[in-house]
Amino acid sequence: MNARETRGEEMVDRYANLVYRLAFARTRSRDAADEIFQEVFLRYVSRQPAFDSEAHAKAWFCRVTVNCANSYWRNPFRRRTEPLDAAAELAAPEPEEARLDGYLDKLPPELRAAVHLYYYEGYSTLEIAELVGKSESAVRMRLMRARRLLRGYLEDEEGGTSHVSR
Repeated sequence: MNARETRGEEMVDRYANLVYRLAFARTRSRDAADEIFQEVFLRYVSRQPAFDSEAHAKAWFCRVTVNCANSYWRNPFRRRTEPLDAAAELAAPEPEEARLDGYLDKLPPELRAAVHLYYYEGYSTLEIAELVGKSESAVRMRLMRARRLLRGYLEDEEGGTSHVSR
């Protein structure tokens, strides 16, 4: 095995989980996440970018994943469905986790991605802004809108009257 292949395998080992989870957060489809995952690592292998630091590498993989997910949604032949066979294979999540996943599924992809990067990956709003190519205030607005929508879903479930605009 040559040095290029070894480096490629190291990067897959290091960033596979991050890329797949972010792709899934953007698409909510295992098939789409698999497709995006492959595209991201094909781009890495074909370009072999040089990174200044671990943070630079992580940012590159996040940015390329977000770009690939955006391209996925722009393709008019894509559908937001999961085959029934794949759905049957999924393990049933815990009730609380399933409830939260259901609410996250209701969020638009750009809000869901901001929530994922902020709460699950630990990025700051400034870092997210750089990754998705938006201003920091736009990212903060997305997080605020996502929280407002999630709060509204919870209030609706609990039978309260929510005055949250959707």
